[in-house]
Amino acid sequence: MTANQLSAAQAVAQLTSGALTAEALTRACLDRAEERRSVKAWTWLDPEQALAQARAADANTRAGRPGLLAGLPIGVKDIIDTVDMPTEHGSPIYRGNRPFADAACVALLRMAGAVILGKTVTTEFANRFPGATVNPHNPAHTPGGSSSGSAAAVADFQVPVALGTQTGGSVIRPSAFCGVIGYKPSFGEFSRSGIKLQCHNLDTLGVLCRTVEDLALLRAALIATPHRKIDRNVGAPRIGVCRTPAWDAADSATQALIEQSAARLRAAGATVSEVSFVPEFANILEHHRRIFNFEAARNYAYEYEEHHDQVSQVLRDTVLTPGRELPLDAYVEAIETAEAFRRHLDAIFASVDMLLTPSAAGEAPEGLGSTGNPSFNSIWTLAWAPCVTLPAGAGPKGLPLGIQLVGPRFRDESLLDLAAWTETHLA
Repeated sequence: MTANQLSAAQAVAQLTSGALTAEALTRACLDRAEERRSVKAWTWLDPEQALAQARAADANTRAGRPGLLAGLPIGVKDIIDTVDMPTEHGSPIYRGNRPFADAACVALLRMAGAVILGKTVTTEFANRFPGATVNPHNPAHTPGGSSSGSAAAVADFQVPVALGTQTGGSVIRPSAFCGVIGYKPSFGEFSRSGIKLQCHNLDTLGVLCRTVEDLALLRAALIATPHRKIDRNVGAPRIGVCRTPAWDAADSATQALIEQSAARLRAAGATVSEVSFVPEFANILEHHRRIFNFEAARNYAYEYEEHHDQVSQVLRDTVLTPGRELPLDAYVEAIETAEAFRRHLDAIFASVDMLLTPSAAGEAPEGLGSTGNPSFNSIWTLAWAPCVTLPAGAGPKGLPLGIQLVGPRFRDESLLDLAAWTETHLA
């Protein structure tokens, strides 16, 4: 195994022990990124800047101050502010934009000893209009979005871990399409200060990586708390299989994967039951759409008014114009329905520990014109619930498929333990 193929947790263990230097690891990641430029995962890479950070991290380790991350290279989605790199939001409007400060999440990662390797490609304003990134498993297919570059870079061993954001399905879906682990925490757990705001009731910072242990490590850094290691020996959980109102959008391979995964977890000792929403929430995706469009239309008022022609027609026609035309009453109804839906899920979680549901409607679609259907993610973003996607199989074209695990709001530590239990028993 080469250095760039190490998981974040493996890399940190070697960095801390002195078996590996941050400079060597960073150089291995940069070499891989250069070798695989065709994936187009990065919008900004400055090798000398990254190596300077790595040498500083090594000096801190030699001085007995390694920090939690000890020189671990990390990719940062390009809607997240970095004081020493451009933040362009996937838009020509912000070409060359240099923030005056790091986003809070970046500052916390640096405080923990991370090396910010570079900025990963995002779709325009983390929305629908795709960037140039391709799926590293098959360049004729989308990597998903909007955290396209983050997912592709981690999957292609160009960096062990990367930050993404999710307003609909922008962490979980590209993670599933690229065959990596993705984590969207409970709403509000990670700071959004310094991240381009799209929807104030939905936007969530997330992590893309290769092992559940990596998630625990990054979570500790991002909330500045002691590192709590994953417990893979938790008792067999109560699992609710939740097909959601979007079930018919899932292809046959995805539907079969959910059924097979449920059967295997039941055989491993889990209690598995069926879970569904009451009829009142059959149209819950429409309420996500209303909140998304209404809030985005207002948060992008400057771009829409002052740089109208530089906003893609896709974004104008599908989000911003409909959001401006949506009546306030319809938005308020969606906000109230969303809160009622969260209370409904709280009641469901009284009888199950986690939900098992698709990560996406299928494997990554062919072509780069669409980043895929977010329906299996938007529901849980609206619910403010923590989610983890695990690689769990392959689709008919040989591309990765994932399963999504959803936990109760603000019980993220428990969900990560259960994700590790699930990973162990599906291996």
